[in-house]
Amino acid sequence: MSDVEVRQLRYFVAVAEELHFGRAADRLGMAQPPLSRAIRDLERQLAVRLFERTTRQVNLTAAGEILLRDARTALEAVTAATRRVREAGRTSPRLRIALKADIDGGLLPQILDAYNAGGASLTPELILGGFGEQPQALRDGRADVGLVLHPFDDRGLDSEPLLSEPVLVALAAADPLAARTALRLDDLAGRETLGGTPANRARPVEHRSRHDTLRPASNLSEIFSLVETGSIVFFAPASVAQRYPRPEIAYRPVTDIPDSTLAVAWPQDARSPAVAAFVRAACAVAAAQDAQAEQPAPTATRDRRRA
Repeated sequence: MSDVEVRQLRYFVAVAEELHFGRAADRLGMAQPPLSRAIRDLERQLAVRLFERTTRQVNLTAAGEILLRDARTALEAVTAATRRVREAGRTSPRLRIALKADIDGGLLPQILDAYNAGGASLTPELILGGFGEQPQALRDGRADVGLVLHPFDDRGLDSEPLLSEPVLVALAAADPLAARTALRLDDLAGRETLGGTPANRARPVEHRSRHDTLRPASNLSEIFSLVETGSIVFFAPASVAQRYPRPEIAYRPVTDIPDSTLAVAWPQDARSPAVAAFVRAACAVAAAQDAQAEQPAPTATRDRRRA
């Protein structure tokens, strides 16, 4: 049996995800008949049926389910290898850092300072993305290291936690719930998050998937505008609330959801000294901040003595 080609895997994944040969052909930019022939050839090559076909629908077989999982992993690896090789071959390669703007716990400037002070060999470049997009950017080679929020899809990734902080809900100051000092998820029944999910069933932090039906908002400024009008509520780490106080928005703690944990993550097979240097810098900065937070505040007596 000959080895399966990357092209064949791409054809198979398109059909497996669309479960429709016509839509898959459109996605691939090809006609349907040659796609159908290619899938039949792949099934003969593997000596298994990958799809159950009827006149009305296409479904994956058990063998097809297994191939879909492994084909996605293989295609991710091919894509990542291509991107990483191209980046390494640049005249001035960079350390590409994936993150969501403003979701860094306030640590990023200090981390970059510590990374550069350590004699970094690669210039850092920020790869900005939406909520929850950073792990995929690490897997597919668009980024080398990232700052991510737990929980996240950690397939093929290693990570180290940096800090934890409470999750607050941002709601319109005119909302009756803003009169309370703290809330529970059930209190948010009847309100929606950015993705259209009922707020009382929302995930702790506003991760998005490609299947979410999103309102037209691409950054925090637009999101806060929707919050101010009462269109949505928005879950965010406490550090975001500290950075963006607004008179028309009330931030309230939600007592029955866990804290938000920021972590530094990188591909498990990474061997880059620059990635290791960034991870060390991130962990050192986070440890220093923890140590500073644990120091007792000066007493009134001590303050009077200094005076």
